[in-house]
Amino acid sequence: MTRRRWIADRWTATTASLTGDQATHLARVLRAEPGQVYDVVSNGFLHRAEIVSVSDAEVLFTLHEELESDAALPLHLLLAVFKFDHMEWAIEKATELGIARITPILARRTEKHLAQSALKRSERWRRIALEASKQSRRTDIPEILDPALLKSALEIERSPVRILLSETEQSLTISAAMDNSNPSANDRRISTHTTEADALHSSNIRSTLSDGINTALALAIGPEGGWTPEEMSIFTQHQWQPVTLGPRILRAETAAIAAIAIASTHLF
Repeated sequence: MTRRRWIADRWTATTASLTGDQATHLARVLRAEPGQVYDVVSNGFLHRAEIVSVSDAEVLFTLHEELESDAALPLHLLLAVFKFDHMEWAIEKATELGIARITPILARRTEKHLAQSALKRSERWRRIALEASKQSRRTDIPEILDPALLKSALEIERSPVRILLSETEQSLTISAAMDNSNPSANDRRISTHTTEADALHSSNIRSTLSDGINTALALAIGPEGGWTPEEMSIFTQHQWQPVTLGPRILRAETAAIAAIAIASTHLF
């Protein structure tokens, strides 16, 4: 039977604690007792953990052996702010798919009242990401940054591959753009060493991450109505590659999930 997984609120080298709503749920709803064993994510690492003490305010665990776990996708989603219920769905599903970071973007065509309320929504978006991380058995929680203006966000973006979903692009797909970013891609059709080439590409991605860059790929999704010509120009200045998801017009949240799923097949 699969053990239930929790993400610790506090930790030391040998212990971890759940507090607040998590502790209350364990104590009152699940009626947890000392000696019970759960999986607990502590400081980004997954452990088998045994309950030491239980109260409504805190559940304390002793950490045992570290367990094998999957890393987050090295993918940063720049998501233009749109209707909040749809935005929340996109954040939840992007978290389940394993994304590492999300930046809500205040685009020119973001509705004014949504832009004004976006900062207040940030904590709710982070709670949604936390719950989705637990539900999908992630060992980390994606970073949900505060809403930012497009120009500011692009100026600090350091991902080596930057892909922009654009209604003006008709032929270049995400898969093709990512293959173009991999020097070994052009040799795949003629090489008998495809497995070695793919392994090298994955190794390069991991090396990029270990060098202090948080994500290997940045992916930008526009608001309802798309990016303005001025915004497209800013993307061009910062070396973003426009791509298409095909001939159909997709809602922003659908486009985000489709793009993450496609990109994930190339990242690992």
